[in-house]
Amino acid sequence: MLEKILVLDLECTCWEKQPPDGQTQEIIEIGLCMLDTFTLERSQKHSIMVKPERSAVSAFCTQLTTITPEEANKGVPFSEALHILTTEFGAAATIWASFGDFDRKQLECQCRDMGFAYPFKQTHLNVKVLSSLMLGLKRPLGMDGTLQKMGLPLEGIHHRGADDAWNIALILKHILLKWRT
Repeated sequence: MLEKILVLDLECTCWEKQPPDGQTQEIIEIGLCMLDTFTLERSQKHSIMVKPERSAVSAFCTQLTTITPEEANKGVPFSEALHILTTEFGAAATIWASFGDFDRKQLECQCRDMGFAYPFKQTHLNVKVLSSLMLGLKRPLGMDGTLQKMGLPLEGIHHRGADDAWNIALILKHILLKWRT
């Protein structure tokens, strides 16, 4: 029985143009929360800061996410972040969701490139596609545009993992509400 959905949002190193030579985009924050599929309550809003190992946080990245190089460098290694996802949030046994497919692909790619097991064994829900179908859109909107179209507030800081996961869970809650009626 599907009781909870783990909602994730990743923040990654980024640059205004191409990455500098020798640097590769990587996860610097894993934001997450749980959505109870019965009560539709959001809980466990959490952020896992991940120390970059193959790139540096640029000024552009800080401007977009508010994550500073110092903050990212205090994060846990990627391997430990995966361990937290598995042990504390039951990643292997939980259906998970994100807004779009970027997060799934980034996580798969970084696990493969760094030699770690992908932590999820269950289905991934693409909330961007689900919300576009529900709203009857020909072209999907971003997370903030989807919230606006649904008449929902953006809570917290956009492009911060925990806040975005919380907002994505709100969108998913309203999708599930619509499907219940």
